Amino acid sequence: MPLNIRTYHDLSEPDRSGLLDQVLEQRRRVAARMESVGRVVAVMSGKGGVGKSFVTARLARALQRSGRPAGVLDADLNGPTAARLLETPSTPLAIRGDAVIPATGVEGVRVLSMAHLLDDGRPLAFHGPEADRFVWRGAMEAAALREFLADVAWGSLDRLLVDLPPGLGRFEELADLLPAPPAVLTVTIPTPESADAVRRALRAAVERGATALGVVENMVGGQFRGSAGESLAAEFGIPLLARVPFDPPDALWSALAGHV
Repeated sequence: MPLNIRTYHDLSEPDRSGLLDQVLEQRRRVAARMESVGRVVAVMSGKGGVGKSFVTARLARALQRSGRPAGVLDADLNGPTAARLLETPSTPLAIRGDAVIPATGVEGVRVLSMAHLLDDGRPLAFHGPEADRFVWRGAMEAAALREFLADVAWGSLDRLLVDLPPGLGRFEELADLLPAPPAVLTVTIPTPESADAVRRALRAAVERGATALGVVENMVGGQFRGSAGESLAAEFGIPLLARVPFDPPDALWSALAGHV
């Protein structure tokens, strides 16, 4: 027996409760906030443990140093690290008018992370019906991302880097919210296992209409062996933008900034 699952497009009064209007209004607010952003770049891998947040933070700093104002949206709501990597102050976020002002990190990078909203060491917790905890949490995490984009006054930015968590769910939510799918910078480590996971994520992003900027192969020259960066770049016809050693020089990040 087929399931009859309705979306907000199918709801009628009294179920509707203005839900469609609320979603459309929030999307309009996202579009308005993004008007002053030159490009949104999703930094993704499809898996954890590849140093994606580290790459995001160092790339943002390089952009800022080159005179291209950069912001970082930490979309990993359960394991946020951008605030610490970019050394933002622990003071509460300021509110000006109807907007939240992002924190200012090292070298002037603007940062918004769930870490700014949680007490140190506390997990992210949503309050909702116990019987539907899993569904409720997913819906609330999507709503949190919408608010990060719609309610934060990023100001004029050359690039807004969105540090995505493992998996594809957050990328899909981001693509749904933005006026157009974001550009994608893919991070992998050299191993074939990483290539397998990253390949799936990158293909899903490209099929969604995202522009693939290239691949960054991280943690090169250590215990991780393989050529994942080269194989992914060849398969997708995109450049291998950087091979990042464990102790990368600043010049590497400046060169990478020229490609995003």
